[in-house]
Order: sequence, then C-alpha cells, then structure tokens
Amino acid sequence: MTSDSALRIIATGETDQDIGRAMQELGRRARAAARKVALSSAQQRNAALRAMADALRTRAPRILAANARDLADGKAASLSAAFIDRLALDGTRLAAIADAVAEVAELPDPLGRVLAQWTRPNGLRFERVATPLGVIAVIFESRPNVTADAGALCLKSGNAAILRAGSDSFRSSTEIAAAMREGLEAAGLPADAIQLVPTRDRAAVGEILAGLGGTVDVVVPRGGKSLVARVQNEARVPVFAHLDGNCHVYVDGAADLAMAREILLNAKLRRTGVCGAAETLLVDEACAATHLAPLVAALLEAGCAVRGDAAAQAVDARVTPATEEDWATEYLDRIIAVKTVPGLDAAIEHVERYGSHHTDAIVTADGAAAARFLAEVDSAIVVHNASTQFADGGEFGFGAEIGIATGRMHARGPVGVEQLCSFKYRVHGSGQTRP
Repeated sequence: MTSDSALRIIATGETDQDIGRAMQELGRRARAAARKVALSSAQQRNAALRAMADALRTRAPRILAANARDLADGKAASLSAAFIDRLALDGTRLAAIADAVAEVAELPDPLGRVLAQWTRPNGLRFERVATPLGVIAVIFESRPNVTADAGALCLKSGNAAILRAGSDSFRSSTEIAAAMREGLEAAGLPADAIQLVPTRDRAAVGEILAGLGGTVDVVVPRGGKSLVARVQNEARVPVFAHLDGNCHVYVDGAADLAMAREILLNAKLRRTGVCGAAETLLVDEACAATHLAPLVAALLEAGCAVRGDAAAQAVDARVTPATEEDWATEYLDRIIAVKTVPGLDAAIEHVERYGSHHTDAIVTADGAAAARFLAEVDSAIVVHNASTQFADGGEFGFGAEIGIATGRMHARGPVGVEQLCSFKYRVHGSGQTRP
C-alpha cells in the first residue's frame, strides 16, 4: 500500500460510528507498526528520517499548494494575524522543516541506553534501560510543522505516531504526513508508524482520548487552553500537558539597560505567535527611574501595544491601563502587559500567581538574584540574561520538539526524543532463587 492511498480521507457526512470504526483501525495499525519500529535498528530509523527529509523537499510544490489553500480559508475566516503566521509555510520554512527532520537522524540513539545499573549482595545485576513509550497521539492546532517534528521524534525514539492536525492546517498536514510515510517505506519500515487522522471531525479527538481500544499509550496536546482543557478532562490515558505560554521578562534592579532592551524586544516581538513569546514585563522599582521609560518607549516604537500599571502609564501617555485579566493573558499578538514590582520577591510571587509555568526570564548582573530566580520560579524553563524565545527544542539541541510540557511528569520543557522514552529493568542472574 502506498503512502498516499493509506491516508483515506473520511468523507464529510460519515457518522460518528463510521469515524469510530476508522479510528479503531488506525489505532490497531499504529500498535502493529510500533512493535516493528521498536525492534528496528538505529541505522534503519535514521535512514527513514533522511528519506523523509528528501521526500519533504521533493514534494515541496504539493505541500505549498496545499498550504496556500489552508491560508486562503484561514484569511476568509478572519483568523488572527498570529494564527495565520503559525499556519503559513513558504520555501524557507519548509526547507527548515526538512532540515530539522534530517537533524533528528544525527541525534544519538535514545533506545537501549543504560540509565542506571547496580549489583545486589546476592549477585543479581540490575539495569534500567531506555525503551519506547509505544503509540503516541499528538493533537495539535494550526502548526503544520508539528506533523513533521512529531513524526520524526516519535520514529527516532522507536514509537508510532497518531497525529491529529487542526482543521485549519488539514491539507498542509496531510501532504507533510504523506512525505513522512514515503520516507518510512523507502527505509523498509511500516508507513503506519506515522498516521494522520483522516478527518476534521472532532469526534475523532474523542476516540483518541478514549484510548482507541488500548492502543494509545500517551496523548500530547499542543494548542490553546480549550484544547488542553478538553484533553485533560476527557483523556483515559496519560497526558503530557502543553499549556499556554504566559511568559515573563523580569528586569532586575541590577540589569544592564541595553541588554534588557534587546532581550525584551526579541522575547516579545521576534515572533509574537509562539508559546515562548513574552507576555508580561516586570520592572524592579530599584531601576524603574532609569529603565522603565526607555523600555516602554522601545516597545511602543516597535509597534507593540502596552497595557501597564500606574507607573507605566506615567512614563508614556500611549500606555493604556492594565486590568487584572491582562496579567494572566497569553496575547500571542503585539501586545504586552507592564508592571513595576518592589524587588525580586514580588517578581517571583507575580510569576507564580499569574504565569503558566512555561518560560520565564530574569535580566540582571547580580548572580545571587539570578540564582534565586532560577531556583524559585517553578517553570519548565527559567532563563538568565537571554530571550524567552529560546524555548524551542531545536535551540536546546534536541533537533525538534513535540511541544513544551508544562506539567511535572518526566517530560517537562521541550519534549524531544529522550522524553518520548520509557524504561524497563533487565535483571541478570546466575541461578539465584529467593529464600
């Protein structure tokens, strides 16, 4: 069966029962493929990844044509500029997607690693060894690149992937998935190791969250609050939660102004639609007299709306009043909330109260203040003197990521190949029996 023919699109109008049967079959095929992928060699999986990258490049015209149709529908539906930016592909972005898949092939093999070993007094030798999780379902919105990133990372870690794309990126993701399946077949691995859910119908999500008859081992949601809330409320399988990115930049009293300005502008405006974009600026009252006005002016002059407290409003008439809701908002737009705080303790308290435990940064030349911030802020990623937009698996050296996990399970921060592994114990004896 070819890659494309395996991706039968469930027709509009098919019943929930039809969708349920199709999804159960998808789960069974994923489970069978997962077994074969788990037993494959690192060389074969790497060959498949390189073939996937080649297929993405070869199929670029088809992928971009599909994306153009998705974009046209998105614009007709008046989707936000930030949403359109996440959805859009061009030659440069698609080439980067293909390169990221090829880079995953160059990562060390995560499977078979001996994580720990010890010998008991009775002579038994124990080993904890990395193994695949099995079948990973990824439910995501708008970003077609997640199709390639998630598929590549799942394959590298010996897993099978069931990918449910958002309806807005359905055509783009379908074409990308076909390229990924082509690469699997080229390396002699089952194409069903990467399957895109072949319908926009939300009933398919419910089937995944129910576990597809025990074939799904973990669900990874990547999207807005409503999607993550649904997954967490309905899932009958473990979830790697990817919550919203209400990220902060705290400018400490000992911060260098020029450094703070560059970090702030990058953290907020490099790409406003990514989950690592800064949404709140906190400024220490100890440096507000010298730092607050130029930082606010830099944001405004760069085209960013500022919603601020009384101090921020006092330094520039263009600042509008911030509400309580603003401190907890992920704008994903050219908007930022600005607040002055009476020192490090207040900054940490603000982040803990309003943040989403995603990525938070401190700008300071005070090593002790930085150490406290990094130790006491309970976020998946904490940053000293750098932009929050480094919250990205590629920037961490992971090759790619499925998402940024903000929960407290073993997968936290960028979810790369190591986080997609479980482990088992191997016990070596020489005839021992238990008394």
